[in-house]
Amino acid sequence: MLVQQVFSSFSRLLGGVALAATAVALAGCNETIAQKAEPIRPVLVAAVHYEAETPERSFVGTIRPRIEADIGFRVAGKVAKRLVEVGQTVEMGQPLATLDEVDLKLQAEQADAEFRAATGVLAQASAAEVRAKELRAKGWTTDAQMDQAKASADEARARLNRAERSVELTRNSLSYATLASDARGVVTASMIEPGVVVAAGQAAIRVARFAEKEAVVAIPETLLDRAKNGVATVSLWSESGKTYTARLREIAPAADPATRTYLAKFSLPDAKDSVSLGMTATLTLFDPATTRVARLPLSALFSDGRDPSLYVVNDKGEVTLKPVKVKAYESKDVLITSGVDEGEKVVALGVQKIDPAQKVRVVSALTF
Repeated sequence: MLVQQVFSSFSRLLGGVALAATAVALAGCNETIAQKAEPIRPVLVAAVHYEAETPERSFVGTIRPRIEADIGFRVAGKVAKRLVEVGQTVEMGQPLATLDEVDLKLQAEQADAEFRAATGVLAQASAAEVRAKELRAKGWTTDAQMDQAKASADEARARLNRAERSVELTRNSLSYATLASDARGVVTASMIEPGVVVAAGQAAIRVARFAEKEAVVAIPETLLDRAKNGVATVSLWSESGKTYTARLREIAPAADPATRTYLAKFSLPDAKDSVSLGMTATLTLFDPATTRVARLPLSALFSDGRDPSLYVVNDKGEVTLKPVKVKAYESKDVLITSGVDEGEKVVALGVQKIDPAQKVRVVSALTF
């Protein structure tokens, strides 16, 4: 009876030991499975991009000619022909319009007749002056007659001189009957038609010169200093990817009362014929002396009591802590000047939970 009890107790002890060993083995397996099944931590990243600390500003403008003049006849008359149309390109000296020349030719003929008459009078007066000098030398005339002959000759010479000037003026007036362009350009407006009687100096044809073109934009008062001291470039909507150097030529002394902006004119010395007047342009202002910085979320910055650092993630999901140089702190961002390269990806959120020995999985946006 006693032996049976001892054997029963021993059997129960062995069962308990086996059960305990089984439990320990299962626990070890669970730990191994748990370690192997540990998930890769997802991290939100931000790409490093360096740009000017003072951002570029762009404005929409229009291509205009620097000189656009209203050309008019220098004499009055009736318009006979208009030889150009709006939008037509004209060369220097090209006729634009003509006046009826009938009256101008009559004036020129009259001036020629007066010139011939003055020439005859001068010949007669000069001969009389010579005879008076000969007679005075022989004592057959008086000083008064000599002086009278000399005065008549002087008057005849003056009349001839005046007739010569009259001939020149009438010839010039006749040439003014043809209105010619004084520079290469394009006709932008026409204020006359055949049959219209115009006064001297009245605007007839408007010509915009091709010699120099400029971009006209409206600049807000907060950017006047940058417009005066910064660098400007102009790009055309019709020529994407091509830029032209621009130089500030003129800026309005007072703001527009409606828009509170200042009209600025930037000359384009490199503009070719492909840059047509009236094209839409984009003027970009930037400061070349400004520092280039990378703007990153403030939550991406990590510090363990030493220099500020950033966690950089490579393509394999490995993270590396790199010290960086901070330019400035803003309410939500930090400006970095060096320490990380262009295009690198840095952890933007939860840097305090990153383990450098642990691989991570990159996500570009938070999803819920």
